[in-house]
Amino acid sequence: MVLLAIKVNGWLMINLVLIAILLWMAGNWAYYKIRGRQLGGAINAQEFEQDMRKAQLIDLRNKKDYDAGHILGARNMESVQVKSWENELRKDLPVYLYETGENISIRVALRLKKVGFQNIKWLKGGYSTWEGKVKKTANKYND
Repeated sequence: MVLLAIKVNGWLMINLVLIAILLWMAGNWAYYKIRGRQLGGAINAQEFEQDMRKAQLIDLRNKKDYDAGHILGARNMESVQVKSWENELRKDLPVYLYETGENISIRVALRLKKVGFQNIKWLKGGYSTWEGKVKKTANKYND
């Protein structure tokens, strides 16, 4: 009987941990969605394309994805290295961000806002919603 109680408690603990992880993931997602709405920086592809030539256009994806295809005129600055490249941007010009989705763009926008950037926008829906001009970077390792 004691062995059965230990097994049930073991499964209960595993389930509680899994539920806690799921709640944390959902809460994290909701937090960044709410913060993104507060910043008001999400713009659709048409607005993005209309004003992107006046802005610093940043692709937050990794180099491999950037090389596979990126918005014409974008610079690749991976989101995981934001602290190292944020000083390369001008604070007096708008910053337009995009990536695969939106959450990373919101996180980077919050970081940039914290260090003094005022005009930060990101592509609503991410790169998959883009229908404008793209460029592929030739990669000497691909045939």
